[in-house]
Amino acid sequence: MKRILVTGASGFLGWNLCQLAKQEWDIYGTYWSNYLDILGVNMLKVDLTDLEELKRIFQEIQPAGIIHTAALSSPNFCQNNPEISHKINVVASCNIAELAANYAIPCVFTSTDLVFNGLNAPYKETDLVSPVNLYGEQKVMAEVGMLQRYPLTAVCRMPLMFGVASPTANSFIQPFIQGLREGKELSLFTDEFRTPVSGKTAAQGLLLALEKVQGYIHLGGKERVSRYDFGRLLVEVLQLSGAKLQTCLQKDVKMAAPRSPDVSLDSTKAFNLGYQPLSIREELELLKGKL
Repeated sequence: MKRILVTGASGFLGWNLCQLAKQEWDIYGTYWSNYLDILGVNMLKVDLTDLEELKRIFQEIQPAGIIHTAALSSPNFCQNNPEISHKINVVASCNIAELAANYAIPCVFTSTDLVFNGLNAPYKETDLVSPVNLYGEQKVMAEVGMLQRYPLTAVCRMPLMFGVASPTANSFIQPFIQGLREGKELSLFTDEFRTPVSGKTAAQGLLLALEKVQGYIHLGGKERVSRYDFGRLLVEVLQLSGAKLQTCLQKDVKMAAPRSPDVSLDSTKAFNLGYQPLSIREELELLKGKL
């Protein structure tokens, strides 16, 4: 099997990607602070901000492709820690693109729907970016920098993702489920909209991009949904009797990073290439026994 390098293998998306990709690839997965033993995956502790270390890894592994999922992806953390997050989200990403160019291998980068301001959804790949927080700005800088260094990079803008937690990383629904099962009241936005997909579906999209995409691609789901309506569906599918769901607005919650109201993605381009997300209900039904 050909070798593929997956950065951020201990993260939620990276872990889901490794589970799927190891069937067809010899995977070398990187981690930094959270060691994770993934059956069938060669795990490597790598400081992605160290260019010389990156060069050594590429030289040793000689990968046939790379999927770069590693990031500091909490908007609030990035807003409060601009220098640290810039190093991993921008500098490391650009260095990876340059090395991929040197080795002439497919390079897939996971960006975000938060590169948009949320005022003109749904967003196509050709729409102008306009981030409202530092995390979104950093992803835009990474997108541009990577494509400048390696125009064949597949820049995958990812939606909100949910699914089974890895041993070291949750998706956004794990705290929801835990709180509801403990009888706590959960307040969710009625005025924030996304196009969510499961981690497995997102991983399928990344592997498709590795084979077929150069430039920008959106990997959102087929349904636009508010956080509150997603929560209602979650309660219904998991049959969380007595769940206490409340509505709230973005302005009701003070956070370090500003939030976009509607970053729903138009993923028609990906659908036409064979990317086929299930409905949110279908995804949750499949996950039901594992959550």
